[in-house]
Amino acid sequence: MKKYNSIWSVLFLITVLFAGNSCTDLSETVYHDMVTDNFYQNRAEVMSAVTRPYTHMRAWHTPYHHSGYYGTCEFAADQLAWPQKGRHGYDEAKWIRLHSHTWNLREPGFEQTWDWIYTGIGFCSDAMENLEKRSAESMGITEAERDAFIGELQILRAYHYMKLMDMFGNIPVVTKVGEPISPPTEARVDVFKFIEEQILERVEDLDVLRPETIGRVARAAGYAILADLYLNAEKWAGTPRWDDCIKYCDKILSGEAGSQHGILDFDEDLMKPFSNINGETSNENIFSISYDYTSTDRYCSWQGLMYHFSQRYIYGGTADGNNGVVVIPSAYDQFHDKDLRKQKWMLIGPQWYYDDPERPVLGTEEYEGQQLVFVNYIRRESERVSADQELPSTMIHGEENSGARFNKYNPGPSSDRSTYWNNDWVIYRLTDIHFIKAEALMRKNNGIANQDAVDLINARVQMCYEPEDVNEYLYTTSTLTLDALLAERGREFIFEGKRRTDLIRFGKFLTESWWDHTPSIDPNLEIFPIPYKPLTANPNLKQNPGYPRE
Repeated sequence: MKKYNSIWSVLFLITVLFAGNSCTDLSETVYHDMVTDNFYQNRAEVMSAVTRPYTHMRAWHTPYHHSGYYGTCEFAADQLAWPQKGRHGYDEAKWIRLHSHTWNLREPGFEQTWDWIYTGIGFCSDAMENLEKRSAESMGITEAERDAFIGELQILRAYHYMKLMDMFGNIPVVTKVGEPISPPTEARVDVFKFIEEQILERVEDLDVLRPETIGRVARAAGYAILADLYLNAEKWAGTPRWDDCIKYCDKILSGEAGSQHGILDFDEDLMKPFSNINGETSNENIFSISYDYTSTDRYCSWQGLMYHFSQRYIYGGTADGNNGVVVIPSAYDQFHDKDLRKQKWMLIGPQWYYDDPERPVLGTEEYEGQQLVFVNYIRRESERVSADQELPSTMIHGEENSGARFNKYNPGPSSDRSTYWNNDWVIYRLTDIHFIKAEALMRKNNGIANQDAVDLINARVQMCYEPEDVNEYLYTTSTLTLDALLAERGREFIFEGKRRTDLIRFGKFLTESWWDHTPSIDPNLEIFPIPYKPLTANPNLKQNPGYPRE
């Protein structure tokens, strides 16, 4: 949906601390001059600056780039992988290292995510500084608007810091662009306190969620960020905050924080929150990254990660992919066969042309000239010589058809240019709040579900099965255990970039086996290393425990 369209492009000042691709010679001044004296002259320029951090989030928060926040975190978890498939996908073994938890501080995903998120923080801070030092009248806005923009950017910046803290734990906190040049590492608990204070200071001043605030940090998004922060407080800051978590969930559930359209509620169609008209029609979504491919050249380009070489024929579109990401077989098996999420959100089995359902889509590699059939295993069946041969199933033994595939977001056919690939990428939706509150209630009660927790989860589960089947899968206070909740979270939020954080919070990230992954055990692996280039550039950065500095 069209919410904003940035017209501002400036050279951004990035110090050597944040520049993952910058020069590492500390004697060299690594700056770009940012000239803003002639900017902020009218409301359009102000809005361009305010929305710039949002458009930048497309680079690091979504599946747009292979090595951003999304891919780096998801590939270290138990649902998605990028296995080598014949001659494709080895990529210097970086996906294998993430899957096996054998990464190092020079991983491109670490450096790029660090760089990109800090750049987003800089965009927030720079806009705040410029808004604060100018009169509202000179910018063509009201005092109330100026104050609202500053508060919105402050909370958006805190969200950026929350994601950095999730990945790297102990990080520098900087609130002014380029000052100090070499800021010191802050302990994770102190970063947590900073994030919390920054949000609480301004969250009640935010506008409520409504059509005009879609794609921006409205009050509902602020509450959702706080609920997420408090859900993970025990892991991130050492002290549980279940009551605070519940408090901000209730503020959303009460409706006081607004909604995209009408009353905040579940979308009856499981595909609707992720559809190419989700901005215009979803009642469920709370905070999303916005796109408007109809009017611009920007869309959420997940195809590079997710799509097969011939995917355009399957959905009737214009883009294929790198045949990269697959659903790990053990993750696919967590879905019940009658689960509508399994049927709608993933592709499995024979594939057909979108505009000719009797015409098979053909393979291009091991199965060139044969119908493309996605299968729930990862092994080189094309090399089988006998029926009883045991074939290895590892990160280097995939084929072009290995694994179920991504279908949670569907761009629609390119023949409908009015809606094609206009999908907003969802960060929080009502279902998140149900699951967050239910978990907080359970953890507050020593891991035991009360009826309120059961009702919160069942409200969603009952929409995931046909009416005649659903009773078999509804939970009771005895069946909704923490393990069951984690499994249900896996089914509900697959492909949404949340799984690594969930596994860590549930104590499973280091101790569990999945497909080609054996338990990594080492507690230091719950956070990633500070990347090599920032470490080299900033002598005040401390490496995380268990990792080398070089």
